[in-house]
Amino acid sequence: MRGPGASVVWHDLECGAYGADLPLWEALAAEAEGPVLDLGCGTGRVAVHLARRGHRVVGLDADGDLLAELRGAANAATIETAVADARDFELDARFGLVLAPMQLLQLFAGRDERLRCLRSVASHLADDGTAAFAIVESVPEADDGADMLPDAREVDGWVFSSLPIEATGGGGVIRIRRLRQAVSPGGELSEAVDEVALRELDAGTLEREAAEVGLGAAGRRAVPATDAHVGSTVVLLRKED
Repeated sequence: MRGPGASVVWHDLECGAYGADLPLWEALAAEAEGPVLDLGCGTGRVAVHLARRGHRVVGLDADGDLLAELRGAANAATIETAVADARDFELDARFGLVLAPMQLLQLFAGRDERLRCLRSVASHLADDGTAAFAIVESVPEADDGADMLPDAREVDGWVFSSLPIEATGGGGVIRIRRLRQAVSPGGELSEAVDEVALRELDAGTLEREAAEVGLGAAGRRAVPATDAHVGSTVVLLRKED
């Protein structure tokens, strides 16, 4: 879909306003010793929040356009960025906290890709550090009586709108669909249905896979659902002795 910096706009429009998980990341960062690594950081929703609270943050993402937007954000001078694949990355640092918000692990194709990511995380985690992964374990039943409102934003004369349509599960995949519409300054409308496929994953399976790379279960936390987002489980992991 055309428009000025469309990939950045869609990312911020659909993810940027989400804040239900921020108190948890803030609490974990306050407990950690050493810098924080934000995997799949995008334009810095979590990274900027933590940097504003005095934490050293490294934001890692495979999309250089999103990181360029992050570098222009307020407080970004205190955030380092790395263009890399979260499944295979090498940084010259160890971290007190490695976090993966917004179901990053479930975007991977399956177990093998998750294990690659977990190995990379384990190799970058300080001995007393914590890794935290947010996952959606199930799809809630749809509320037929709820009227969803679109997220909308105007950028350089363009109007972007994103409306959640449905979230369905089955066949090992959770599919989340949104109707994206863009209206040009001249009034031309274009639209498409965007689909995000999340591989089904529960906390117990993640903990067992993590044990294969030397990361032990260290508890779970719950992030509550909002009107526009499902709730999630955050699985905590630490290096095993």
